[in-house]
Amino acid sequence: MQISNVEDTIFPSNKSIVAGDKFIDLSTPIVMGIVNVTPDSFYRGSRATSINIILERVKNMLMEGATILDIGGYSSRPGATDISIQEETDRVEPVIRAIIREFPDATVSIDTFRSHVAKVAIENGATIINDISGFSIDSQICDVAAHYKTPYILMHMIGTPQNMQKNVQYKNLYMDMCKYFSKKINILESKGIHDIIIDPGFGFSKTIDQNYELLDFLDRFHFLDRPILAGLSRKSMIYKKLGILPEQALEGTIEVNKVALKKGAQILRVHDVKEAVELI
Repeated sequence: MQISNVEDTIFPSNKSIVAGDKFIDLSTPIVMGIVNVTPDSFYRGSRATSINIILERVKNMLMEGATILDIGGYSSRPGATDISIQEETDRVEPVIRAIIREFPDATVSIDTFRSHVAKVAIENGATIINDISGFSIDSQICDVAAHYKTPYILMHMIGTPQNMQKNVQYKNLYMDMCKYFSKKINILESKGIHDIIIDPGFGFSKTIDQNYELLDFLDRFHFLDRPILAGLSRKSMIYKKLGILPEQALEGTIEVNKVALKKGAQILRVHDVKEAVELI
């Protein structure tokens, strides 16, 4: 009988992931704190460009119970300005380096759809790739994830941040998303990537009503046997529905996150870590 080394054995599961040298247990939901290194994110409270301010924010998030820090240097709000690969790299590289220096035990995710940015981030200490494009914009990001053996967050979006809200026509939203995820999971697995997290992409290529339809059937994605990430924090489906600003959408965020947890979401991606941890 042939016995494989444990390193070569694959245990597909939606209960855990391995990021770098850390085993992350998902049997109880966890919180991913959003750290935007951008001047133009939709929520003003999350914008930061000073490393000292970012480190203070990170310190608070870790103290409040964030398991993962998601660092992003490219604003993906609808209609956001496109920036160069170099500018995005210049935004995130020193920040990730500073976070790892100050908080060496922190688990850092890089929020990018560009393979170069992902590679630089990982070489500076990031251990998870969070790709809003599902490798549709830069397919080489899969090769980066495979080479460095990082978990990969696979989000549903059609098009780019600049035109995604023009791509909201579906024959059947749930079935179309199932086909999208199934096809892309097969591609990722063929490249040796097995720690795959599903992000249905609230606010991306979806109308407000479609976002609530998606929230209603979120639990039906468990057939994929992958952890589900819910990124609902202060989004337009909340504040536009209530006729308020993103800065006023904390209570609404808590309510939709409550539904997401009841539907089985295992990672909440949020601006407000303390409230999400208390909710869990």
